[in-house]
Amino acid sequence: MAKLGKRTRAAREAVAGKENLSVEDAVALVKANATSKFDETIEIAMNLGVDTRHADQMVRGVVGLPNGTGKAMRVAVFARGPKADEAKEAGADIVGAEDLMETIQGGTIEFDRCIATPDMMPIVGRLGKVLGPRNLMPNPKVGTVTMDVKAAVEAAKGGEVQFKAEKGGVVHAGVGKASFDEAKLAENVRAFVSAVAKAKPSGAKGTYMKKIALSSTMGPGVTLDVAAAAGE
Repeated sequence: MAKLGKRTRAAREAVAGKENLSVEDAVALVKANATSKFDETIEIAMNLGVDTRHADQMVRGVVGLPNGTGKAMRVAVFARGPKADEAKEAGADIVGAEDLMETIQGGTIEFDRCIATPDMMPIVGRLGKVLGPRNLMPNPKVGTVTMDVKAAVEAAKGGEVQFKAEKGGVVHAGVGKASFDEAKLAENVRAFVSAVAKAKPSGAKGTYMKKIALSSTMGPGVTLDVAAAAGE
């Protein structure tokens, strides 16, 4: 068995025996153990009681974190004419139509969010096998297929986070950076948990939110008191 480094041992010892914490206590502990040389992302993972193989149990949504994510979001927009101009003025990093489609088909994906006007979907639809697995496919349910390009770009740039339950019923996202103060991180965590709670699908049976864990990119994870985090 590989020998653990001094930092790893210290981090594990710091969280040993600490479970089902309040949001504030969890944030403080995770932040204190984010000791890497770079600004670590604070990540949340929620284990949900859903079976995503059934359409009526899929969990998907979007939430605008009150204090942003701390990440510079690169946004691509499929649009033409005035809507393309609107996207550029709103701060989109890449704007195009067939040319953008060809770039993506060639294997170049230099963006974190993809937005499209409805008339562009026949073009964007050809990219389903490329964008779908990366969770980048524009979707009207999360506001990325829209005529209000300006609002969509500004929301993406301003700290909006999309979430979607994975195969095992887990929802995962970044909710800030270790450099954020504790109060702002706690506010972001509560906003995210609230959004996932509101996205509870009609087909969900039994306990919806089973477990919530918080961690930093390189640090150990801690579990949160689900009821307290959800404001119950």
